Amino acid sequence: LAASQVAGDTYTGFNQPGIFFGGFVNLNVSPRSSFQMELEFFQKGSKKNPEPEKNDYDDYHFRANYVELPLLYQFIFLDWFKMEIGPSAGFLISANEDMNGEKISENYDWNKPAAVTLQFNLGMHIHLFNNFSLNFRTNNSLLNIRSQKRTGDVRRFWGYGQYHDSLVLSIFYTFRKKGE
Repeated sequence: LAASQVAGDTYTGFNQPGIFFGGFVNLNVSPRSSFQMELEFFQKGSKKNPEPEKNDYDDYHFRANYVELPLLYQFIFLDWFKMEIGPSAGFLISANEDMNGEKISENYDWNKPAAVTLQFNLGMHIHLFNNFSLNFRTNNSLLNIRSQKRTGDVRRFWGYGQYHDSLVLSIFYTFRKKGE
């Protein structure tokens, strides 16, 4: 389960729900650390609901579907608790944007590199029971997702723009090797 926003689009808050699912492989490199590579489908975007009590009747939805490939370093604190950090590459597979139910076509000013994005991930992984674990992470774009400057653009490492920010809560099931 993901909640996301577009930093810089002036619609604040992690209001856009999305789906997050995929698979992973994990390699222990020492008793206290491991690397994990994942392949996942990730829905991101932004949403603004009307607020009639404030005379605001606009309804806005922006949805972007990505296939992401994170590479995470995990530090194992306890048998049941890990912290993780690492980059991920995202590949845009589809997007749509609408205001008050009408498609906004003129806003498809994607950065050509934004079809392939780079994110930073930070999270924690908690072993629950048997082969199930709970994972909570933040996933933040490092590259601007639009090519034109817009009202509300924010500054990140490489300049001003709009960026995907997501909070993800997921349940992992681990298939273990025979004998583990």
